[in-house]
Amino acid sequence: MLFGKPARTIRRVLIVEDEALVAFDNEHMLVEAGFTVVATVDSVGRALRVIARQPLDLVLVDIMLSDQGSGFDVATAAHERGIGVLFVSGFCPAEARALALGCLAKPYHPRDLLAAIEAVEAHLAGGTVKRLPRGLSLY
Repeated sequence: MLFGKPARTIRRVLIVEDEALVAFDNEHMLVEAGFTVVATVDSVGRALRVIARQPLDLVLVDIMLSDQGSGFDVATAAHERGIGVLFVSGFCPAEARALALGCLAKPYHPRDLLAAIEAVEAHLAGGTVKRLPRGLSLY
C-alpha cells in the first residue's frame, strides 16, 4: 500500500479477562476497530479450550484471574501453539517476558490498548515503534 496503514497481521483476538466491565469495553472497542474477537472468556479453562480449537493471532490476558490457574497458564498454552500473547494486567512480573510479546499495565485508556496492539504488530514485523503507549512494555 502506497499511502495509509499496512495490512493488519493481527486480526483474530481472544480476550481473557475476569473483570466484566473491562472485558466488555475491550471487546466492544476491538470489534469497532475491525478486529474479530473470537471469544471473551473469564477463566483459564475456557481460554484453554478456545486456544485448542480456534485459529488466533493474539491473546490478551490478565495475569490475575479469579478461577484456579492464572494468565501464565493461558500464556503458556498460547505460546506453545505459536500464538502471540499480550498481558494486560496491573502487575507485569519479569517472568512474563518468556511467554509474552509485552505487557500493558492497568489501568489503561482504550486507545492505549489499540496502540499497544499496533506496536506489537510493528514489533513483530521488525519495524520500529516510534512511541509506545503509556504503560506498555514490549519484550
